Amino acid sequence: MDLTSRCEQFVSGRGDGLLHVFVPHATAGVAILETGAGSDSDLLAVLEDLLPRDFGWRHRHGSPGHGRDHVLPALIPPYATVPVLAGRLTLGTWQSICLVDTNRDNPDRHVRLSFLAG
Repeated sequence: MDLTSRCEQFVSGRGDGLLHVFVPHATAGVAILETGAGSDSDLLAVLEDLLPRDFGWRHRHGSPGHGRDHVLPALIPPYATVPVLAGRLTLGTWQSICLVDTNRDNPDRHVRLSFLAG
């Protein structure tokens, strides 16, 4: 899920500083990557290869393969920090801030945004 617009609105008019994006979930992460040109789909495909649902996960509650969802934040952390200049994110031309969540068991997700002025 692309969070960039939401983040842009949050920092608008705040001056210089840092935006911190955090998802308080054991099965989700935040990535900065290109979207819309296939990179987002590539990321999900690579995660499926690295963390296959049919692996013998020891974490057993939830739907089959749910253990992989709990390993995902070790590869894609549940946070990202982005510099802000004059109230604008300093992302590269093709960069977006994205929630990465492969957990089928819980569609309800929260994203916490904070701003450190400076």
